[in-house]
Amino acid sequence: MPGSSFGHAFRVTTFGESHGGAVGVVLDGARPGVPITTEDIQQQLDRRKPGQSDVGTPRKEPDKVNLLSGVFEGETTGTPMLMILYNADADPSAYDEIKMMFRPGHADYTYLKKYGRRDWRGSGRASGRETAGRVAAGAVARKILAQRGVQVLAYTIAAGGIRCQTFDAAVIEQNPMRACDLEAASAMTQYAAKLKEEQDSMGGIVECRITGVPAGLGEPVFDKLDAELAHGMLSIGSIKGIEFGAGFTAAEMTGSRHNDEMAQVGFLSNNSGGIIGGITTGEEIMFRVPVKPTSSIAKPQQTVDLNGSERMIRTEGRHDTCICPRIVPVVEAMACIVLEDHFKRHAALIA
Repeated sequence: MPGSSFGHAFRVTTFGESHGGAVGVVLDGARPGVPITTEDIQQQLDRRKPGQSDVGTPRKEPDKVNLLSGVFEGETTGTPMLMILYNADADPSAYDEIKMMFRPGHADYTYLKKYGRRDWRGSGRASGRETAGRVAAGAVARKILAQRGVQVLAYTIAAGGIRCQTFDAAVIEQNPMRACDLEAASAMTQYAAKLKEEQDSMGGIVECRITGVPAGLGEPVFDKLDAELAHGMLSIGSIKGIEFGAGFTAAEMTGSRHNDEMAQVGFLSNNSGGIIGGITTGEEIMFRVPVKPTSSIAKPQQTVDLNGSERMIRTEGRHDTCICPRIVPVVEAMACIVLEDHFKRHAALIA
């Protein structure tokens, strides 16, 4: 599957299926001599793993990382890193009754049309479980970026139509929605509980802020930094769009309002989201991504089976009511991977 690799100078290849033996990643391009431990990687994986709250899936996966290569005496060697997570709580039997039907919102139909076959056990490669490998690789990128003075922070800014009214970074990891506003988080959680009883799900918006990136990072024309961040974000299952800075609001603004004017102190606004012409301005990079409602719901829906006959389907099993809280560390991971890739490419340019 050619689409399983991402990046240029800092390149990741993920592997595995939701209900197969394992998932994981091969990371090539980590510079040598970076202190890294399994605890550094595990800390990020623990933020993504299932079974954290009533908002998420009750599936119990320890997601314990096995770091098999690329590290010696606590430091990266510069050679490929293989990280694998063995599946411990797979239960494909939950899909036995519906394996002949296409689940609405899932990639069942499109994978079959492309490959002539599909893994009906929890979506196979199209499962959100694939993102565990991304988070493992992103943890390594995050460690390298920290040495460069770069920080990446994502959080839920809206879910179920409820939007955060304040921003407090300290509360993000203190609530099950990973929202930046505790009051809004409480309302989101209550609404999620209601939808769970109704056998339904909800979507939301994740915002990401990146600080410490100097001006001048990014490639022109086809490899613009915002274009490649968009590529990384849209490669995450359930993310259906992206906007930077003022985003779609720019369509309602005049040029005099949207342009980021400059003075001796620097830029006077940041409607561009920290990137102009595909290259960083030195301001905070900010973008938002919409996350669609979880496709797997037990509420009856109309579909067709492999023979084209109309059927009613209920997707039973262990699924997230809202994906936002667990997609937050995935967004951070992909942002870290894109940034480190561009730092390495930029270093090659000026060497």
